[in-house]
Amino acid sequence: MKAIVYSKYGPPDVLQLKEIEKPIPKENEILVKVKATTVTVADIRSRSFTVPPAFWLPARISLGFKQPKKEILGMELAGVVESVGKNVKRFKEGDEVFAASLAGFGAYVEYKCLPEDGPVSIKPSNITYEEAAAIPIGARTALFFLRKANIQKGQKVLVYGASGSVGSYAIQLAKYFEAEVTGVCSTTNVELVKSLGADKVIDYTTEDFSSNGETYDVIFEAVNKSSFTDCMKLLKKDGTYINVTEPLPSARMLWTQLTTRKKLILSRNSPETPEALNFLKELVESRKLKVVIDRIYPFDEIVEAHQYVGEGHKKGNVVITVDQNKI
Repeated sequence: MKAIVYSKYGPPDVLQLKEIEKPIPKENEILVKVKATTVTVADIRSRSFTVPPAFWLPARISLGFKQPKKEILGMELAGVVESVGKNVKRFKEGDEVFAASLAGFGAYVEYKCLPEDGPVSIKPSNITYEEAAAIPIGARTALFFLRKANIQKGQKVLVYGASGSVGSYAIQLAKYFEAEVTGVCSTTNVELVKSLGADKVIDYTTEDFSSNGETYDVIFEAVNKSSFTDCMKLLKKDGTYINVTEPLPSARMLWTQLTTRKKLILSRNSPETPEALNFLKELVESRKLKVVIDRIYPFDEIVEAHQYVGEGHKKGNVVITVDQNKI
Protein backbone atom coordinates (compact mmCIF):
# COMPACT_ATOMS: atom_id res chain seq x y z
CA MET A 1 0.00 0.00 0.00
CA LYS A 2 0.97 3.65 -0.36
CA ALA A 3 1.96 5.74 2.65
CA ILE A 4 3.49 9.15 3.37
CA VAL A 5 6.72 8.49 5.28
CA TYR A 6 9.38 10.71 6.85
CA SER A 7 12.71 9.42 8.16
CA LYS A 8 14.14 12.70 9.45
CA TYR A 9 12.87 15.93 10.97
CA GLY A 10 12.69 18.93 8.72
CA PRO A 11 10.64 21.00 6.24
CA PRO A 12 7.59 19.61 4.42
CA ASP A 13 9.65 18.00 1.68
CA VAL A 14 10.98 15.37 4.10
CA LEU A 15 7.60 13.70 3.50
CA GLN A 16 7.87 10.98 0.86
CA LEU A 17 5.26 8.84 -0.87
CA LYS A 18 6.37 5.21 -0.51
CA GLU A 19 5.12 1.66 -0.84
CA ILE A 20 4.89 -0.24 2.46
CA GLU A 21 3.34 -3.50 3.62
CA LYS A 22 -0.42 -3.53 4.07
CA PRO A 23 -1.29 -4.23 7.74
CA ILE A 24 -3.29 -7.21 8.99
CA PRO A 25 -5.77 -6.58 11.82
CA LYS A 26 -5.24 -8.30 15.17
CA GLU A 27 -8.06 -10.13 16.91
CA ASN A 28 -9.42 -6.90 18.45
CA GLU A 29 -8.75 -4.60 15.48
CA ILE A 30 -10.50 -3.38 12.36
CA LEU A 31 -8.75 -2.70 9.07
CA VAL A 32 -9.91 0.60 7.57
CA LYS A 33 -9.54 1.58 3.95
CA VAL A 34 -8.74 5.25 4.46
CA LYS A 35 -10.69 7.76 2.38
CA ALA A 36 -9.50 10.99 4.02
CA THR A 37 -7.12 12.29 6.66
CA THR A 38 -5.96 15.75 7.76
CA VAL A 39 -2.95 17.95 8.42
CA THR A 40 -3.03 19.24 12.00
CA VAL A 41 -0.73 21.61 13.84
CA ALA A 42 0.52 18.60 15.81
CA ASP A 43 1.58 16.94 12.54
CA ILE A 44 3.52 20.08 11.63
CA ARG A 45 5.29 20.24 14.99
CA SER A 46 6.15 16.56 14.96
CA ARG A 47 7.50 16.66 11.41
CA SER A 48 9.64 19.75 11.97
CA PHE A 49 10.35 19.07 15.67
CA THR A 50 9.24 22.59 16.55
CA VAL A 51 8.83 22.60 20.32
CA PRO A 52 9.55 25.12 23.08
CA PRO A 53 13.02 24.72 24.67
CA ALA A 54 11.49 23.58 27.97
CA PHE A 55 9.92 20.58 26.22
CA TRP A 56 12.93 19.61 24.10
CA LEU A 57 13.96 16.56 26.14
CA PRO A 58 10.51 15.04 26.77
CA ALA A 59 9.62 15.65 23.11
CA ARG A 60 12.82 13.91 21.97
CA ILE A 61 12.05 10.97 24.24
CA SER A 62 8.51 10.77 22.90
CA LEU A 63 9.17 11.41 19.20
CA GLY A 64 12.72 10.11 18.79
CA PHE A 65 16.19 11.58 19.31
CA LYS A 66 18.04 11.31 16.01
CA GLN A 67 15.07 10.44 13.84
CA PRO A 68 11.33 9.91 14.21
CA LYS A 69 10.26 6.79 16.09
CA LYS A 70 7.03 6.73 14.11
CA GLU A 71 7.65 7.45 10.46
CA ILE A 72 4.02 8.00 9.46
CA LEU A 73 2.15 11.09 10.63
CA GLY A 74 -1.60 11.71 10.58
CA MET A 75 -3.88 11.92 13.61
CA GLU A 76 -7.39 11.47 12.26
CA LEU A 77 -9.12 9.66 9.43
CA ALA A 78 -12.36 8.50 7.87
CA GLY A 79 -12.89 5.44 5.73
CA VAL A 80 -14.54 2.05 5.24
CA VAL A 81 -13.98 -1.10 7.30
CA GLU A 82 -12.42 -3.65 4.94
CA SER A 83 -12.02 -6.51 7.45
CA VAL A 84 -12.25 -7.20 11.18
CA GLY A 85 -10.38 -9.35 13.71
CA LYS A 86 -12.18 -12.43 15.02
CA ASN A 87 -13.01 -10.85 18.40
CA VAL A 88 -14.45 -7.59 17.02
CA LYS A 89 -18.10 -7.01 17.93
CA ARG A 90 -18.76 -3.28 17.31
CA PHE A 91 -17.96 -3.15 13.60
CA LYS A 92 -18.42 -5.20 10.46
CA GLU A 93 -17.05 -5.15 6.94
CA GLY A 94 -18.43 -2.22 4.98
CA ASP A 95 -19.06 0.09 7.94
CA GLU A 96 -18.19 3.73 7.30
CA VAL A 97 -16.14 5.01 10.23
CA PHE A 98 -14.16 8.00 11.50
CA ALA A 99 -11.39 7.83 14.07
CA ALA A 100 -8.55 9.52 15.94
CA SER A 101 -5.08 7.98 15.78
CA LEU A 102 -3.44 10.36 18.23
CA ALA A 103 -1.77 7.60 20.27
CA GLY A 104 0.32 6.30 17.41
CA PHE A 105 -0.17 8.72 14.51
CA GLY A 106 -0.09 6.68 11.29
CA ALA A 107 -3.12 7.98 9.35
CA TYR A 108 -1.20 9.01 6.20
CA VAL A 109 -1.81 5.59 4.66
CA GLU A 110 -4.16 3.72 2.36
CA TYR A 111 -5.03 1.21 5.10
CA LYS A 112 -4.95 1.56 8.88
CA CYS A 113 -5.58 -0.94 11.69
CA LEU A 114 -7.44 0.42 14.73
CA PRO A 115 -8.51 -1.19 18.03
CA GLU A 116 -12.29 -1.46 18.10
CA ASP A 117 -12.46 -0.04 21.64
CA GLY A 118 -10.40 3.04 20.74
CA PRO A 119 -11.59 6.46 19.52
CA VAL A 120 -13.41 5.14 16.45
CA SER A 121 -17.11 5.41 15.62
CA ILE A 122 -19.59 5.04 12.77
CA LYS A 123 -19.31 8.07 10.47
CA PRO A 124 -22.12 10.63 10.58
CA SER A 125 -24.45 9.70 7.73
CA ASN A 126 -25.03 13.24 6.46
CA ILE A 127 -21.45 14.36 5.76
CA THR A 128 -18.58 13.37 3.46
CA TYR A 129 -15.49 11.39 4.35
CA GLU A 130 -13.50 14.62 4.08
CA GLU A 131 -15.72 16.33 6.64
CA ALA A 132 -15.76 13.30 8.95
CA ALA A 133 -11.95 13.07 8.94
CA ALA A 134 -11.76 16.62 10.31
CA ILE A 135 -13.76 15.89 13.48
CA PRO A 136 -11.85 13.40 15.69
CA ILE A 137 -9.07 15.70 16.96
CA GLY A 138 -10.37 19.29 16.91
CA ALA A 139 -13.96 18.61 17.96
CA ARG A 140 -13.03 15.95 20.50
CA THR A 141 -10.45 18.29 22.05
CA ALA A 142 -12.94 21.17 22.32
CA LEU A 143 -15.57 18.90 23.84
CA PHE A 144 -13.16 17.38 26.36
CA PHE A 145 -11.99 20.74 27.70
CA LEU A 146 -15.43 22.33 27.84
CA ARG A 147 -16.67 19.36 29.82
CA LYS A 148 -13.64 19.61 32.13
CA ALA A 149 -14.60 23.24 32.72
CA ASN A 150 -18.13 22.10 33.64
CA ILE A 151 -19.63 24.63 31.26
CA GLN A 152 -23.12 25.73 32.26
CA LYS A 153 -26.11 27.35 30.59
CA GLY A 154 -25.89 31.15 30.65
CA GLN A 155 -22.15 31.33 31.33
CA LYS A 156 -20.02 33.77 29.38
CA VAL A 157 -17.30 32.07 27.33
CA LEU A 158 -14.45 33.70 25.40
CA VAL A 159 -12.73 31.64 22.68
CA TYR A 160 -9.36 33.01 21.55
CA GLY A 161 -8.40 31.57 18.18
CA ALA A 162 -12.02 31.03 17.20
CA SER A 163 -11.43 30.31 13.51
CA GLY A 164 -9.01 27.39 13.84
CA SER A 165 -9.95 23.73 14.10
CA VAL A 166 -10.33 23.50 17.88
CA GLY A 167 -11.65 27.07 18.16
CA SER A 168 -14.34 26.63 15.50
CA TYR A 169 -15.64 23.58 17.35
CA ALA A 170 -15.34 25.28 20.76
CA ILE A 171 -17.61 28.11 19.55
CA GLN A 172 -20.29 25.69 18.38
CA LEU A 173 -20.09 23.36 21.38
CA ALA A 174 -20.24 26.22 23.86
CA LYS A 175 -23.38 27.41 22.09
CA TYR A 176 -24.80 23.88 22.23
CA PHE A 177 -24.30 24.01 26.01
CA GLU A 178 -26.26 27.30 25.93
CA ALA A 179 -23.42 29.62 26.90
CA GLU A 180 -23.01 33.21 25.69
CA VAL A 181 -19.99 33.03 23.40
CA THR A 182 -17.48 35.64 22.26
CA GLY A 183 -14.94 34.69 19.61
CA VAL A 184 -11.59 36.38 19.00
CA CYS A 185 -10.12 36.19 15.49
CA SER A 186 -8.65 38.28 12.67
CA THR A 187 -10.59 40.50 10.27
CA THR A 188 -10.78 37.90 7.49
CA ASN A 189 -12.44 35.37 9.80
CA VAL A 190 -15.04 37.55 11.53
CA GLU A 191 -17.92 36.47 9.28
CA LEU A 192 -16.96 32.80 9.60
CA VAL A 193 -16.98 32.98 13.40
CA LYS A 194 -20.35 34.75 13.35
CA SER A 195 -21.72 32.00 11.12
CA LEU A 196 -20.68 29.41 13.72
CA GLY A 197 -23.01 31.01 16.25
CA ALA A 198 -20.80 33.39 18.22
CA ASP A 199 -22.87 36.03 19.99
CA LYS A 200 -20.03 38.54 19.71
CA VAL A 201 -16.82 38.61 17.66
CA ILE A 202 -13.71 40.62 18.52
CA ASP A 203 -11.29 41.42 15.68
CA TYR A 204 -7.93 41.38 17.45
CA THR A 205 -6.33 43.40 14.63
CA THR A 206 -8.51 46.42 15.45
CA GLU A 207 -9.59 45.90 19.06
CA ASP A 208 -7.83 44.92 22.28
CA PHE A 209 -9.89 42.00 23.58
CA SER A 210 -8.72 42.66 27.14
CA SER A 211 -10.14 46.18 27.30
CA ASN A 212 -13.76 45.62 26.32
CA GLY A 213 -15.01 45.77 29.91
CA GLU A 214 -16.44 42.22 29.86
CA THR A 215 -15.65 39.40 32.27
CA TYR A 216 -16.01 35.71 31.52
CA ASP A 217 -16.75 32.45 33.31
CA VAL A 218 -14.58 30.50 30.88
CA ILE A 219 -11.68 31.66 28.71
CA PHE A 220 -10.74 29.07 26.07
CA GLU A 221 -7.29 29.66 24.58
CA ALA A 222 -7.13 27.55 21.41
CA VAL A 223 -3.92 28.84 19.82
CA ASN A 224 -1.75 30.06 22.73
CA LYS A 225 -1.37 33.56 21.33
CA SER A 226 -3.12 35.62 23.98
CA SER A 227 -1.50 37.12 27.08
CA PHE A 228 -2.16 35.07 30.22
CA THR A 229 -2.07 38.28 32.26
CA ASP A 230 -4.71 39.85 30.01
CA CYS A 231 -6.86 36.73 30.27
CA MET A 232 -6.70 36.84 34.07
CA LYS A 233 -8.02 40.43 34.01
CA LEU A 234 -11.11 39.19 32.20
CA LEU A 235 -11.66 35.95 34.09
CA LYS A 236 -14.18 35.99 36.93
CA LYS A 237 -13.00 35.19 40.47
CA ASP A 238 -14.09 31.58 40.26
CA GLY A 239 -13.74 31.29 36.47
CA THR A 240 -11.88 28.69 34.44
CA TYR A 241 -8.98 29.31 32.06
CA ILE A 242 -8.37 26.64 29.39
CA ASN A 243 -5.21 26.42 27.30
CA VAL A 244 -5.27 23.43 24.95
CA THR A 245 -1.69 23.88 23.71
CA GLU A 246 0.28 24.54 26.93
CA PRO A 247 1.04 21.33 28.89
CA LEU A 248 3.06 22.86 31.73
CA PRO A 249 2.13 25.87 33.91
CA SER A 250 4.31 28.98 33.87
CA ALA A 251 5.39 30.65 37.11
CA ARG A 252 2.57 33.17 36.65
CA MET A 253 0.07 30.34 36.26
CA LEU A 254 1.32 28.57 39.38
CA TRP A 255 1.05 31.81 41.36
CA THR A 256 -2.51 32.30 40.12
CA GLN A 257 -3.43 28.79 41.24
CA LEU A 258 -1.92 29.39 44.68
CA THR A 259 -3.39 32.82 45.33
CA THR A 260 -6.84 32.80 43.66
CA ARG A 261 -9.91 30.60 43.19
CA LYS A 262 -9.48 30.67 39.43
CA LYS A 263 -9.14 27.24 37.81
CA LEU A 264 -6.55 26.45 35.16
CA ILE A 265 -6.94 23.53 32.75
CA LEU A 266 -3.88 22.94 30.59
CA SER A 267 -3.12 20.70 27.63
CA ARG A 268 -3.76 16.97 27.93
CA ASN A 269 -5.00 14.28 25.59
CA SER A 270 -8.63 13.26 25.39
CA PRO A 271 -9.47 9.73 26.57
CA GLU A 272 -8.80 7.12 23.87
CA THR A 273 -12.39 5.86 23.88
CA PRO A 274 -15.30 6.07 21.39
CA GLU A 275 -17.69 7.96 23.69
CA ALA A 276 -16.87 11.48 22.49
CA LEU A 277 -17.05 10.54 18.82
CA ASN A 278 -20.43 8.87 19.35
CA PHE A 279 -21.69 12.09 20.94
CA LEU A 280 -20.23 14.28 18.18
CA LYS A 281 -21.77 12.02 15.54
CA GLU A 282 -25.20 12.71 17.02
CA LEU A 283 -24.59 16.47 17.01
CA VAL A 284 -23.49 16.42 13.37
CA GLU A 285 -26.47 14.31 12.29
CA SER A 286 -28.86 16.67 14.10
CA ARG A 287 -27.11 19.62 12.37
CA LYS A 288 -25.98 21.14 15.65
CA LEU A 289 -22.31 20.91 14.68
CA LYS A 290 -20.68 21.61 11.33
CA VAL A 291 -17.18 21.12 10.01
CA VAL A 292 -15.13 24.02 8.68
CA ILE A 293 -12.81 22.98 5.86
CA ASP A 294 -10.32 25.47 4.49
CA ARG A 295 -8.63 23.41 1.77
CA ILE A 296 -8.63 19.84 0.45
CA TYR A 297 -5.47 18.37 -1.08
CA PRO A 298 -4.92 15.04 -2.84
CA PHE A 299 -2.66 12.48 -1.15
CA ASP A 300 0.28 13.17 -3.47
CA GLU A 301 0.18 16.91 -2.62
CA ILE A 302 0.63 16.47 1.12
CA VAL A 303 3.89 18.45 1.03
CA GLU A 304 1.94 21.47 -0.22
CA ALA A 305 -0.68 20.90 2.47
CA HIS A 306 2.00 20.89 5.18
CA GLN A 307 3.47 24.08 3.74
CA TYR A 308 0.09 25.79 3.91
CA VAL A 309 -0.77 24.69 7.46
CA GLY A 310 2.75 25.61 8.57
CA GLU A 311 2.08 29.23 7.59
CA GLY A 312 -0.37 29.40 10.51
CA HIS A 313 -3.37 30.96 8.80
CA LYS A 314 -5.71 28.06 8.09
CA LYS A 315 -9.42 28.38 8.79
CA GLY A 316 -10.83 25.31 10.47
CA ASN A 317 -9.30 22.20 8.92
CA VAL A 318 -7.08 21.12 6.05
CA VAL A 319 -8.02 17.73 4.63
CA ILE A 320 -6.18 15.14 2.54
CA THR A 321 -8.13 12.85 0.23
CA VAL A 322 -6.72 9.34 0.06
CA ASP A 323 -8.15 8.12 -3.23
CA GLN A 324 -6.44 4.89 -4.25
CA ASN A 325 -7.50 5.34 -7.88
CA LYS A 326 -5.57 8.59 -8.21
CA ILE A 327 -2.31 7.75 -6.41
